[in-house]
Amino acid sequence: MYRRSTSRQPVAAGVMSLRRYLLLGILLPIGILIVINTVSLYRQTLGAINIAYDRTLLASAKTIGEQLDVEGFDEQAQLRATVPYSALEAFEADNRSQLVYRVSSLQGEVISGFDELPFWRGRIPDQGAYAALVAFYDDSFRGDAVRVAVLLQPVASARGRGMAVVQVAETLELRETLAREVLADTLWRQALLVAVIALVVIVVVQRATRPVRRLSGELKARPEGDLTPVTAPDAPRELLPLIDATNQVMQRLQNLTDHQKRFVRDASHQLRTPLAVLKTQVQSALRGDVDPRQALLEIQDTVERATLLANQMLALAKVEQLRQQTDAGPQDWPEVLRAVVVDVSPLLAEKDIDFEIITRPARVQAHDWMLRELARNLLHNAIKHSPVGGALTVRLASDGSWAALTVSDSGPGISAELAARLYQPFSAGDVRQGSGLGLAICREITQALGGSITLENREVHGRIAGLDATVRLPLVHNGGT
Repeated sequence: MYRRSTSRQPVAAGVMSLRRYLLLGILLPIGILIVINTVSLYRQTLGAINIAYDRTLLASAKTIGEQLDVEGFDEQAQLRATVPYSALEAFEADNRSQLVYRVSSLQGEVISGFDELPFWRGRIPDQGAYAALVAFYDDSFRGDAVRVAVLLQPVASARGRGMAVVQVAETLELRETLAREVLADTLWRQALLVAVIALVVIVVVQRATRPVRRLSGELKARPEGDLTPVTAPDAPRELLPLIDATNQVMQRLQNLTDHQKRFVRDASHQLRTPLAVLKTQVQSALRGDVDPRQALLEIQDTVERATLLANQMLALAKVEQLRQQTDAGPQDWPEVLRAVVVDVSPLLAEKDIDFEIITRPARVQAHDWMLRELARNLLHNAIKHSPVGGALTVRLASDGSWAALTVSDSGPGISAELAARLYQPFSAGDVRQGSGLGLAICREITQALGGSITLENREVHGRIAGLDATVRLPLVHNGGT
């Protein structure tokens, strides 16, 4: 007995959930952007702090420069500095930083201050941030990193004129502390932003996938064999194509299931009759009720009809199978048609039928077996209903878009009542001569190939002269339909 499996399908390795996919897809770029923004912000903050504190260094340098004196002019100038260190205390921000200075001549001779502070040997920028002859640079003092402001200070008095080099340096503890505080505050805010975004993504994904989970639960709760269309009115618009595709698959499965049920029902019903007849004939022959030769002939006739019925039912099932396949290629219809005519030529000769075939080039998209089965059933039906010595004509024409195959026999035609149900399975005009599946197979094949089939009585002088069976199929142009 078939049992539906209730075990969950294992998740393939490497398959990522929608929630994780969105989290990575959103948070990863944001994280990279935050890192870049944090580094940039730290540098900008450090630059702003340097600008602010460089002004303090410049003010210190100017204060020192205002307290210089000189005797002598130019190269004979003797500079003197009376700068108490307490004059710099007003510019120290707090005890975390220290200011030191050095006053030198242009030749580097120390006039006042700390001679351990390296003498400046650079050049003043052409367009600095300040109008004075000042420059800023990084250096070291007693092993500590310092920020240095250098000022070229002209010194003039009644006794002389000269140029002094004033250097004021500050240790970087305060600047770095402030930059770290700004960085820590920025990182805390950015981390909070990332946490909020992650929470929003999780909540939004949870709410967005709620219809999917509900739909999955409804499908799992369905009874076995329920292939009714899926309805999800509250599903997001992005899921509608998936729902439509699912419904199409379920519709195809329903069609296959219905066809399978119909085939089993028809097979069990139709095969039961010839098998029962065959059993009766065998029993009658065993009892000696009929002549042995006559009994064998009757058994042979029953076996042939049962074989024909089985073959046609299998053909009808194969049509449905091929309908689901998409690997059909272009076929040369006249070539297939002539091959089928050769197969049925013994039947034509047996009834001495005046046969004529007229074809034009025509290529159609189909399976070779479908075209052969279609032509074989049409010809068998026409031969069966044509009288001995009658005429049978096969014409294959095309109008540029469609190919039309017309099989014209010289039989009695069909009545309006029979025409209404002739395409239905087991609706033969004469149940003693056939199973009634031939035209049903032809209709299924033409529908599977996107064509049509019609049956029309052919009249001559007001009398029925035969039946025209016409099949129209779309032509293939340049290797495609």
